Amino acid sequence: MTAAAATTDPDPVPSTATVPPAPTQSSTTAASTPVSVPGAARRPALDWRIRFGALSLIWGFSFLLIKVGTEGYAPFQVTLGRLLSGTAVLAVAMVVRRERLPRTARTWGHLAVAAFFLNALPFSLFAYSELTIPSTLAGICNATSPLWGMALSLVALSEDRPTRRRVAGLGLGFLGVLTVLGAWQGFSGLDFSGTAMALLASLSYPIGWIYVRRTLAGSGSSTLALTGSQLFLGTVQIALVTPLFTSAPEGFPLLPTLAVVALGALGTGLAVLLQYGLVQEVGPTTAQMVTYFIPVIATAAGVALLGEQLSWNTPVGALIVLAGAALTQSRARTPRPTPRP
Repeated sequence: MTAAAATTDPDPVPSTATVPPAPTQSSTTAASTPVSVPGAARRPALDWRIRFGALSLIWGFSFLLIKVGTEGYAPFQVTLGRLLSGTAVLAVAMVVRRERLPRTARTWGHLAVAAFFLNALPFSLFAYSELTIPSTLAGICNATSPLWGMALSLVALSEDRPTRRRVAGLGLGFLGVLTVLGAWQGFSGLDFSGTAMALLASLSYPIGWIYVRRTLAGSGSSTLALTGSQLFLGTVQIALVTPLFTSAPEGFPLLPTLAVVALGALGTGLAVLLQYGLVQEVGPTTAQMVTYFIPVIATAAGVALLGEQLSWNTPVGALIVLAGAALTQSRARTPRPTPRP
C-alpha cells in the first residue's frame, strides 16, 4: 500500500496527500481532506460498489500473490518487481492526466522517507515473512495496522486524541492477535520470526501515514503525483539494496513471474487508482471499510488455493482483531443541538 493507497487503515491510505484512516497496506489514522484528482468529477462507468468489491479482492489476494512470488524469487526481488509494476501503472496514469512531478527538493526528501515506511520496508517484510508463515496469517497481521496507529496515538506520535472507546478497541484488537497466535498454547507451532516481520510491516504503515500527514500536507502537488513519485523512490531504494542481498535469478518461472507482476500492477498500481475514485465519490469513511474484507479474502484464498491449514483460533481471532480495529476508527455520535423556540 502507498501513502494514498491504503485506506485500509483505514492505511493501509493517502491537504495534499490523503492519508487513509487505518487496514489495512493497509492503516490507521484519520484521513485528511482529499485533494481533487483530475477527472474525479466525471461520473464513473462502474458503480462504486463494484469497484469497492474489486479493491477488496485485489488487496485480499495480494498475500497469496506474495506467497507464490517467493516460490520463484527472493523476497527483495519480489518487492522490486512489485514496485516496478506499480510505478509503471501510476506513471501511465500521471501521463494521461497530465500530472506534474513535485518540484521542491524538500518534498522529494519527505517522499523518500514515506517510500521507505510505506513501501520498501513493509513490502519487503511481508515477502520475507511469507517464507515461513502462511499467507492467511500475513493477511490477518496486516489487519492490525489500525491498532498500531491507535497505539502510536497513545504515545503522542499522532495528533489523534485517544478516547475510551478507541482505547477499548485497542485492547480488544490485541486480544484478537493473541487469539490468532494461540497464546494459551505457548505459541506452539508458530514461527516467531516470520510473524514478527509481518507485524512489524503492519506497524510500518501507520508510522508512514503519520509522517506523510505531518510533512506533505499543502505541498501543492496532487495525491496521484505524490504517490507516483513515492513509488518511484521506493523502487530506487529496493533496486539499490537487492543486489547486496541476492544474486540474479537463474530463470523467470512463469507462475511466480505473473504473480509478482499482478501484485504490482493490480495490488500496488490499479488499487491506488480505484481507491482515489472511491474516496472522491463516497468519502474516506466508507472507502476505508475495505480494510475489514482484506483478511477474510486473504484467509479464504490461502485455504482454497494454497491448501493452507486453518485452526479454529485463526478466524475467531481475526474477527476479534477486526472488531477492535473498527472500534479504534469509530467516533462517538455528537448529540444534535435542541432548536430553540
